This record gives sequence, C-alpha cells and structure tokens, in this order.
Amino acid sequence: MAYVDPGTVQSPKGRVSDVNVVYDKGPTKSSWSIARLKWEGADALGIRWNGDVDDDSGVGLPQSRGIPIWMIVPQELEDAVLKSVAELETEKDKALLEGYRQMAADQEREAEAMEWSEALIGDGIEAR
Repeated sequence: MAYVDPGTVQSPKGRVSDVNVVYDKGPTKSSWSIARLKWEGADALGIRWNGDVDDDSGVGLPQSRGIPIWMIVPQELEDAVLKSVAELETEKDKALLEGYRQMAADQEREAEAMEWSEALIGDGIEAR
C-alpha cells in the first residue's frame, strides 16, 4: 500500500470531521496513525493503517471503494491507546534529542556547519 497522509483522510464523508492527527508513524513501512476527530458530531478517536511507503498498491486500511477512511477506536480503549501514543512520542523525542547531542558532539561537523553558515551570511551581504 502506498503511504496515505492521515491528515488528508476525511472519510467516511458525512460522518467524519475535524480530524486532528495526534500520532503518525510517517511514510515508513507499516505506517499507522491515531487522530482525534468528530464522528457524527461526537468526539471520537480514529485509527488507520496508512500503508507502506514502498508499495503503491492501495490506500491503507480501512478503506471503502478505494477511498481511505477512519475506524473508530472503542471508547473503552481510548485511554490505553492515547497513553501508548504519548509513550511513543516520548521515545521519538528522546531519539531525536540523542541525535542532536551526537551531532553537537561532532566538533569537525560543527566547525564545517559554522563555516558554511558564515559563508551564507557573507553571500547575503555581498548581494546587497
């Protein structure tokens, strides 16, 4: 399945509105997402599999007649799903920060970045 951006999924029409994606695994293998949304006017939590980034054979699941749609998470599971999503986001943030720490610790790369940015500033001054 081709990756479908969950922010663009607004179906089933007439039932789903106000989609706010709270977690998206992104354009990767076995991508999935969670969204707060309105289902027939009431607050609900939606889930869908966005498809695989390296497979162009569909629109993820669930779908109806080839159109990507949301499936509603049972209300009894909403808290557990949101707790898991919060934990996943925390892990993603930790991994990102660690990556920044590693980049900042690379003195040679930092020096090259500083030289590059200083050259851009110089180019901007010369362009005047």
